[in-house]
Amino acid sequence: MSVNKLILGDNLEILRGMESESVDLIYLDPPFFSNRNYEVIWGDEGEVRSFQDRWAGGIDHYIAWLKERVEQMYRILKPTGSIFLHCDWHANAYIRVEILDKIFGINNFRNEILWVRANPKSHSLKILPNTTDTIFWYSKTAKATFNKMYGEHDESYVDKAYKYSDEKGRYRLLPLLNPNDDRPNLTYEFLGITRVWRWTRERMKEAYNSGLVVQLKEGAVPQYKLYLEESKGKTVTNFWNDIKPISKKEEIGYPTQKPEALMQRIIEMASNEEDVVLDPFVGGGTTISVADKLNRKWIGIDQSVQAVKVTELRLEKQRDLFSAPFYIQLHKYDYDTLRNSNAFEFENWIVQQFGGVSNTKQRGDFGLDGKMPDNTPIQVKRSDNIGRNVIDNFFAAVQRSDKKLFDKNVENRKPVGHIIAFSFGKGAVEEVARLKLKENIIIELVTVDKIVPIAKKPTITVVVNELSRDAKGIREIEFIASGQSEAGIEFYSWDFNYNPENGFKADVMIDKEGKQTVKLKAGLHNIAVKVVDNDGLESVEVVKLKVNGIVERE
Repeated sequence: MSVNKLILGDNLEILRGMESESVDLIYLDPPFFSNRNYEVIWGDEGEVRSFQDRWAGGIDHYIAWLKERVEQMYRILKPTGSIFLHCDWHANAYIRVEILDKIFGINNFRNEILWVRANPKSHSLKILPNTTDTIFWYSKTAKATFNKMYGEHDESYVDKAYKYSDEKGRYRLLPLLNPNDDRPNLTYEFLGITRVWRWTRERMKEAYNSGLVVQLKEGAVPQYKLYLEESKGKTVTNFWNDIKPISKKEEIGYPTQKPEALMQRIIEMASNEEDVVLDPFVGGGTTISVADKLNRKWIGIDQSVQAVKVTELRLEKQRDLFSAPFYIQLHKYDYDTLRNSNAFEFENWIVQQFGGVSNTKQRGDFGLDGKMPDNTPIQVKRSDNIGRNVIDNFFAAVQRSDKKLFDKNVENRKPVGHIIAFSFGKGAVEEVARLKLKENIIIELVTVDKIVPIAKKPTITVVVNELSRDAKGIREIEFIASGQSEAGIEFYSWDFNYNPENGFKADVMIDKEGKQTVKLKAGLHNIAVKVVDNDGLESVEVVKLKVNGIVERE
């Protein structure tokens, strides 16, 4: 499976199709076994369907539902990989004993992390308020990737420990004595004191001459200066009370959204750059967004159209010239988008959807774009009405690329190759039929809609109303968007400073009504609105306004 990919669908089926030992880190935040009224967040068909299935029974059903997914996650983890499972008190004991201990083994339990997610909302309860979530960390083997993490020192600790200062800054004094008193090579006299030292005599002298070793008074044991700026910070334990709730800047309107700082700590702690991070319950997209920022490869899965599309919006908003490309796998795809997409990216994508392996060389490949698992060639044409000349050229190419395989396929009456296109003309179809009938040569013609379902993207109209103006010429403008789709409209997003070169950068990610009111100064304004339907297909309408004496729409 390719990486940097958002997938709409049932994570169990998708996990089953993933290669064993292909993922470095898995973080999952599955729906909690708690108040079910709050589980349906996005409210679209995929999420509701998953919700109804999950709660068909009680805790036993929930554990069975989650267990079969974690079994697949164990299979796809690399030997150096880890899983972090986020849950709360309602089911954490069941999850640890019935799922994680049994699948990963008790010996591969690393930590039970307690994240203090909030301050208590009520002090009138007859029990202690629950303010923590549990994150279980298990590894596949003892060889798990681990990078030690540090947090910021408490101010009170800094004031107490780093009580000295000089021209280089604040520092504390640390002992230079060796805890092992049987080290003859490190036993010597220094500044009138004979001890077993941590350092060699040469290193001690060098540090002393540079001002890093001090003796506070004659006869005192020398000590070493550790400057505050050289300290890595406070060692992070399993009690995480230093990660604040999401800020207004991060907030996207997803009730169970996790702070980016939480995901950053997990990803940095248990993976390295270029490693593959998987989140099989994408939700608000925080894991994927942070993994992308930290130069990790990633795979995100969710059954909700909104979860996938909102995550896409987050990725688009943070993209720059150095961002790696990513792919969206939906249930249905828009013809216009596919037909006009980047040719090379489309070739790679459709070959993989067809079950083949794309050709990344692009040279010396006889014009072939990929191959099936048995090495039978694939050619992709991002075009309609493919003519006979394509068949002739392909026929010659498959023989030149591997004549032995070509002859074997002819003998076994198997396709000598596959051509993928949006449609084929009469000449191409007739030539393929002639080759099969007269020469026993099979070339398979495959239309894109036989590989992935194609649908029509939604349409959109926008009405602009001026509501008011003030003495400074600032206008209050109302925008009302109306989308139409056979699948039904899911939500709208808005970019109030749209720049075609930068792409769509959502200021408002989720708008269920399609109505926004903004205040605009005099000048030219580009406002873009995106509509997303229940299939995940989208359209964008750009409104160009000139605000001066009047509000004009181009």
